Amino acid sequence: MSGQLTSAERHETYFLLGPWLVGSCLDLVLQGVLSTQFVNYFTWYSDDSLGLRLVVVFLVLMTVLKSAQAFAIIWIQSIVFFGDLPGAINLNYTTWWQSGNPLIVALIGFYVQCYFCYRLWVISNKWYVVAPIATLFLFAFLSIVVATYYITTANGPQIQHWFASHLSSVFAGDITLCMATAYFLFRSKQNVLPQTVGLINALVRLTFQTAAPAAICAMFNLIFSQVNAGNSLISTAFNMALPKLYAVSMMWTLNARRTIRASHSSRNGMTNTTSNELSGGRSRAQRRANGDVELGAIQVLTQTETHIDVRDMFDPAHPRGDVKHGRADNQVDTKKSDDESVQYSK
Repeated sequence: MSGQLTSAERHETYFLLGPWLVGSCLDLVLQGVLSTQFVNYFTWYSDDSLGLRLVVVFLVLMTVLKSAQAFAIIWIQSIVFFGDLPGAINLNYTTWWQSGNPLIVALIGFYVQCYFCYRLWVISNKWYVVAPIATLFLFAFLSIVVATYYITTANGPQIQHWFASHLSSVFAGDITLCMATAYFLFRSKQNVLPQTVGLINALVRLTFQTAAPAAICAMFNLIFSQVNAGNSLISTAFNMALPKLYAVSMMWTLNARRTIRASHSSRNGMTNTTSNELSGGRSRAQRRANGDVELGAIQVLTQTETHIDVRDMFDPAHPRGDVKHGRADNQVDTKKSDDESVQYSK
């Protein structure tokens, strides 16, 4: 662009184009984090069920394509439309890769939210607990579909209203999902033996740790989407980072199984767990497993003579088996996938 930028043009550059640059940089940085998580997952959990591995593969595909889209946006804005400020700004409403960006973001978020809703259903075994939360997420996704339509028509007030509906629903759903998951985990502590309380506490901490980044990002996204919305796109920076934070949350949850298993086993004096297993490797017997996903395939024997199988909370492909009647002795039975077991007396 020839000449000096006017005050109005400088404001447009900073607040209408700048957030796309910041958000795309955050997207690419988080993709680097995700790449490490993906490599760790496929290295550590080669014996996971095919269904779960396909779920992760599809997440890999979506996040890589999202990063390619982020790079393309910056290239087109900064290189193709170099010197054409009005044309670069107008891309927000005339091109599918920018006007459709909120819908792409919401699609990845909804994908991860469905996984965590399934996880809550496994923990609670109550569909009427999960259904309202899943409905909230579905409403959020449909809201962004409507908002995307209004983006293409450059209808500012309607865009703002539907974005508020979408982001507030996402934020409320994330908080509710996190609290409900923690509640049912805490409630399970009433029946398990003392040796297993540490495992439940670790799962509760994991629930809050993985939910916090995406929930905070969604909150700031909501705030800035409603503040000076007509003259600023600051919320775009948070919106670009949001799907990657959801993906990081899901992979963090899946990869934490190794750490929790090692920590829980060491605290309870497991003697036949090899150093290879605790460091993330898999034994020959584990590689023969049928693909079940486990926290060390832990089954908790409660004082009311029931087995509560917590392994399904990570694996949508694992068959149901939440409560099984078992032995009456006061033991915690930690079963490995090759049917070996380590028992601890109360």
